[in-house]
Amino acid sequence: MMRVIQTAEAPSAVGAYSQATTNEEILFTSGQIPMTADGELLAEASIAEQTEQVFDNIVAILDSEGGTLEDVLKMTVYLNDIDDFDEMNEVYSGFFDDSPPARSAVEVANLPKGVDIEIEAIASL
Repeated sequence: MMRVIQTAEAPSAVGAYSQATTNEEILFTSGQIPMTADGELLAEASIAEQTEQVFDNIVAILDSEGGTLEDVLKMTVYLNDIDDFDEMNEVYSGFFDDSPPARSAVEVANLPKGVDIEIEAIASL
């Protein structure tokens, strides 16, 4: 059975979706954008700063369920400009040791609220 996850440590959903859901075994985050828990949008920040904020949000969601980034099986990174890949990847790689999760990274035409990055995660609880 699906259960909705909601934590005040990550930004509230800005549409008809949940921050994350779980079936008590697998956790799926919705795409996280560079927005702080109190609603500050970092759309004008560098891709490095945006990536850091997105990871802060994902970590907060995982933490609310007793999980960590070590539990992440797969991440999908959506970039507004694939030329930001190297800068994003440098920040991204700092969050993982020698065993990062599977990942896809794709360029998309637009992202919500004019941000440059959105990341979703699938984790095993």
